[in-house]
Amino acid sequence: MDKAQRQALFLSGSIPRALLSLAVPIILANVLQTGYQLTDAFWVGRLGAAAVAAISVSFPVTFLVIALGSGLAMAGATLSSQYMGAGRQDLVNHVAAQTMLMVVVTSVLFGALGYVLAPHLLTLLGVAPEVYANALGFLRVSFVGILFVFTYAMFQALMRGVGQTKVPLIIVGATVLLNFLLDPLFIFGWGPIPAQGVMGAAFATLITQALASIAGVVVFLRGRHGIQLTWRGFMPDPVYLKRAFFLGVPGSVELSTRALGLMIMSFLVASFGTVTIAAYGVGSNILQIVTIPVMGLSMAVSTLVGQNVGAGNVERASQAATLGAFVSFILLTAIGAIAWLCAPSLVAFFIPNDSAVIAEGARFIRTMCLAWGGIGIQLCIVSAFRASGNMLMSMVIAMVSQWMIQFPLAYVLGKHTSLQAEGLWWSFPVTNVLVALVSVAWFARGTWKAKRLTEDDRQISKIIDNAIAEEGVR
Repeated sequence: MDKAQRQALFLSGSIPRALLSLAVPIILANVLQTGYQLTDAFWVGRLGAAAVAAISVSFPVTFLVIALGSGLAMAGATLSSQYMGAGRQDLVNHVAAQTMLMVVVTSVLFGALGYVLAPHLLTLLGVAPEVYANALGFLRVSFVGILFVFTYAMFQALMRGVGQTKVPLIIVGATVLLNFLLDPLFIFGWGPIPAQGVMGAAFATLITQALASIAGVVVFLRGRHGIQLTWRGFMPDPVYLKRAFFLGVPGSVELSTRALGLMIMSFLVASFGTVTIAAYGVGSNILQIVTIPVMGLSMAVSTLVGQNVGAGNVERASQAATLGAFVSFILLTAIGAIAWLCAPSLVAFFIPNDSAVIAEGARFIRTMCLAWGGIGIQLCIVSAFRASGNMLMSMVIAMVSQWMIQFPLAYVLGKHTSLQAEGLWWSFPVTNVLVALVSVAWFARGTWKAKRLTEDDRQISKIIDNAIAEEGVR
């Protein structure tokens, strides 16, 4: 399917077909992305518990840093999709170049700051002495790799914005396979390559992520897949940079809120002992896996909503979001029913020889899976808000969800009722139902439809047009 056929499908063709054509490659890419974590866990697990703990304590820190910069990816993807829908290929290219410039500068700053502060962050987390050295090494290499993580994440976001999802899938597949081969090579050593333990896993991931980001930049520079960059396009455009920054700030706050919420919840869970921690860990992993399909569907909704809003087809954008939310609700509700029936077996797959953890983990899954459908609704509606340029709406939903509902509810039920650990588990379905209802009510009001970034501040658009003309990008 060439560019013209793709645009015709997105803007006037069958909505179910358009969602499917976008979602399937995204879902497959998301599945492969988990391969980085699974590969590291597989090989590092052979080094012992302390090595696994070193990676585990590093993840929340790097996730928080990545979340802080992800608002730029949201802003770039939103603007590129709306300009693509509006037929402004010149502005799509300009947005891509300027967004990549912002990402490189931001990632270098965050990476350098994280590298310097890594020892203090681990001390703050109370990392055990036997874990500290490996965790510090892994964390510092991860911060060096932030540049490549940000660059490739931006490449994926911009490609999704213009509706091209197959190229990122190919790149992810190749790099995950390479990472699986490099991990044992660097972790255990071979021939002239010395064994580097946990650091080896970090170096393997760094190399593959660097290759992925380089491949993404090359794709942009060749211009065969919807975005054409030139080196002149990277000249800073203060007007656009200011606009993208303020558009992306709510997105960064939203994701950072979610990341901090996960960290705080982990501290609360840890206060209930080892069995509860293990049950929470297994349940969280299962939740991450089962939401992969609807995450892909929500990203497809984002592309369709963005392009149709940019083209002025607001009602079609609304139909795409509604269909995505409905399908996600049905899909996750069905998966939840299966998880309820198979809960003990699911936990036993991860921890086969601990009956206490299996029992508690099954209780956690059977409690939270009751409202998994609500997660599907939230994801698609929030994606629609972001794609239409209403970043503030999605930020408010995230903050209400994490800080006004889930954490207070988990604390009260867990610490001040007889439910104890089970109170933590009940905070999940209650939060999902309430936030889904709030999201649907806000979506139904229709105020989000009034936002159209391609019509906002025409003076800015003229200035950008002039900048493009001067650079010779057209």
